[in-house]
Amino acid sequence: MLSILMPVYNEIERVERAIAEVLDTPLPTEFELIVVDDGSTDGTREILREIDGKDGVRVFLQPVNQGKGAAVSVGFRHALGDVVVVQDADLEYDPNEYAKLMAPIVDGHADVVYGSRFLGGGTRRVLYFWHTVGNRMLTLASNMFTNLNLTDMETCYKMFRREVVQSMTIESRRFGIEPEITAKVARRGYRIYEVPISYYGRTYDEGKKIGLKDAFSALWTIVKHSVREAEDPKNVGHVTLARMGKLESYNRWLADRFRAALGPRVLEIGAGIGNMTRQLVGRELVVASDLDPVALEYLRGAFRDEPGVRVASYRFPLDAPEREEIRGLRVDTLVCLNVLEHIEDDVATLADFQALLPAGGTLILIVPALAKLYGTLDEHLRHFRRYEKAELEEKVRAAGFTIEDCRFLNKPGILGWYVNGKILRRRVLPSGQLAAFRLLQPLLKREETNPPSSGMSLLAIARKPR
Repeated sequence: MLSILMPVYNEIERVERAIAEVLDTPLPTEFELIVVDDGSTDGTREILREIDGKDGVRVFLQPVNQGKGAAVSVGFRHALGDVVVVQDADLEYDPNEYAKLMAPIVDGHADVVYGSRFLGGGTRRVLYFWHTVGNRMLTLASNMFTNLNLTDMETCYKMFRREVVQSMTIESRRFGIEPEITAKVARRGYRIYEVPISYYGRTYDEGKKIGLKDAFSALWTIVKHSVREAEDPKNVGHVTLARMGKLESYNRWLADRFRAALGPRVLEIGAGIGNMTRQLVGRELVVASDLDPVALEYLRGAFRDEPGVRVASYRFPLDAPEREEIRGLRVDTLVCLNVLEHIEDDVATLADFQALLPAGGTLILIVPALAKLYGTLDEHLRHFRRYEKAELEEKVRAAGFTIEDCRFLNKPGILGWYVNGKILRRRVLPSGQLAAFRLLQPLLKREETNPPSSGMSLLAIARKPR
C-alpha cells in the first residue's frame, strides 16, 4: 500500500482540487491519503474537517503553524503503507507519476526515490532563473557533503520504504526537511534512485511560499548534519556506537578472542549498527538482531548485499512465534556483546538464551566489568550494572550453562573509563580519547596469552550441555 502525505497551509483555493486529483489517480496498488493542516487561517481547516474520514482520507490538524517539516513528521508517524511519498497541496507535482517513482522500490532496487525536475523527460513550467540557480547550488552543496550525485535535492517528490521515515526523527520545522532527509538517507547508506518528473511550478502571486531565508536555512542544515557523528547527537548510545565503529582494529581484536568458539549459524543479540556484525560475516548464517529502529535501518543498509546475513528484531524474553522462528533457523551460537547490562532481569534473559539454544550450543557474552567503575558513562548508556567475575559466572551457571572460559579484557581502558565516568562525570567518552586508544592497542597483545587480573570487560564463553 502507498501512503500519500499532503502537508497543507492556507490552500483554500486548491486543497479540494488537490485531494480530488490524488484520489482519482490510477495506481496499481491500494493507497491512503493523509492530510496534515499546519495551522491554516484562511478556512482550509474547515474544508478538511468536512473531508476527514471520507474516501479513506485521514486529516490531522496542527494546533498552530509550525512549518512543512513539522507537518510531514506527523504524516510519517501515522503512515500505514509499505511505501510513503510527500505530495504538496499546490499541485506543482503530478500525482500521475507515483507509479514511475514506485517502480525502483517495487522492483527491489531502491529504498528511496527522488523525482528530479532537472533530469529531463518531463513537462516543466518555465519560471524563475534565480530559483533554479539556488536549487542547483543547494544540490551541489548537499552532494559535496553527502558524496551523492543527485540532480535535485530540493524536490518535493521523495518516496521511501515506510521503515526509512518512521525510524527517522525530523528536526527541521520548515523547508530544511529536504536537505535533512537527504543527509540522513546518505548516512545510512540507502540505495537512492532518481527518476525524471514533470513540474508545474507556481508564482508567488499564486501562493508560492519558499524564499531566500529558506535557502540560507537549508545551507545551514546541510553543514550541521555533515559534521555530526550520529543522526541524533543527544543519543549517547548512537554516538558511542558511531565512535566505536571507527575502532575497527579493536573490534577485530575483540572478535578474535571468541572467533574459535563460533558455530556456523549465529544469532547476534543487540547488533547495533553492525560494528561487530562485520566481524561475523562469512559464516553460513548470521542473524543480526536489534530493537532500535534506527539501528535496524543501518543494518539493512550495511548488509543488504550479504546473502548470509539476515536482519531481525527479537525482544527477550521471546514470545512463542519468535522462539519457533529462531529454532527454525537452526541457530547454534548466541553472541551477546555489551547488551546484558542493559536488561534489568538478566537472570531470566540468560535462562531464555539457554532454552533457545540446542544441546551443545554456545553462548558468547561480553559485559562491562568491575562494579567500582560504574559512573555517569554507564548511567547515560542506561546500564543497570557492571559485573564482577564471580557474579557473572554464577548467573551463567544458574541458567544451565557450562562455562568454558571467563576472562577479563582490555585492562588499559580502565583508567580512561574511571576518569571520565567517576571523576569528570561525562555523558560519553570523548572522541579524542577513543582515537588515542589506538595508541594503546599494542598493549592488548599481552592479554592474548596472559589474561589480566582485571579489565574493562568480561568475556564468557559457555555451552549448553549435551
